[in-house]
Amino acid sequence: MCRVVDLQQAVLAKNDEAAQNLRAGLTARGTVTVNLLSSPGSGKTALLEQELLLARERGIEVAALTADLATENDAVRLARSGAPVKQVLTDGLCHLEAAMLSRHLDGWLPEDTRLLFVENVGNLVCPASYDLGESLRVVLASVTEGEDKPLKYPTAFGLAQLVVVTKTDIAHAVGFDEAAFRANVQRVNPGVEVVLTSARSGEGAGVLLDRALAVEAGAKTHAPVMAQQQGHGHGHHHGDHAHEHEHEHEHEHEHEHGPGHRHDHDGLPAHTHPAVAQTR
Repeated sequence: MCRVVDLQQAVLAKNDEAAQNLRAGLTARGTVTVNLLSSPGSGKTALLEQELLLARERGIEVAALTADLATENDAVRLARSGAPVKQVLTDGLCHLEAAMLSRHLDGWLPEDTRLLFVENVGNLVCPASYDLGESLRVVLASVTEGEDKPLKYPTAFGLAQLVVVTKTDIAHAVGFDEAAFRANVQRVNPGVEVVLTSARSGEGAGVLLDRALAVEAGAKTHAPVMAQQQGHGHGHHHGDHAHEHEHEHEHEHEHEHGPGHRHDHDGLPAHTHPAVAQTR
């Protein structure tokens, strides 16, 4: 077990270095990156589609990269906004990593992009421990997931710089206890802001844009993600899941074929939305 834990710590250290480099590069070019984390089915794609449309209406240069184990469904939806969108298929890997993100952005991200939204793989375990070089980390949870979600996933919610509640239009129907949810968030991340949204009713529209633009303007007062993560320490999460990650990294390396090889598709399948760039 010690060998596996040591391997995971080495992987995280390598990721942290890649994340610092990516953050520096994106900041230098004037791009604010937002990392969106949630469970599957939380409604983050619907909310992100709304935000991209609003950004286009406001004339804000925005782009989105969405990651999934399979299908390009989310990218097709997001591309309807007219913003540049890229689909990353992880071939079973349950999270994005900084080096992976850097490779997929290279040569694709438009130079004038002010805001980049990264829709991470639907999972609140693995993605929580990987810094992607983001400027803002957002965790989303729908009203249907239960008020104890923050307590079940303390690493994800504990490192969030913004917590977004989705699908509030059905909160009453499912008996969502907002006060209990807020209290549980504060137990794992005191002082973090919690906002309510509904892609259907429009409640909270523009919240992601507003927070990202606040970061761009230097108005964000939360500590950087890496500073928070170092405070928590990697051992809290990885001791229990190191064996899972070791297997996943072996799987990733099998498909990545080393840092110099990419799976980007020059020609998209006929059924692919023309605005969507698909890659593995």
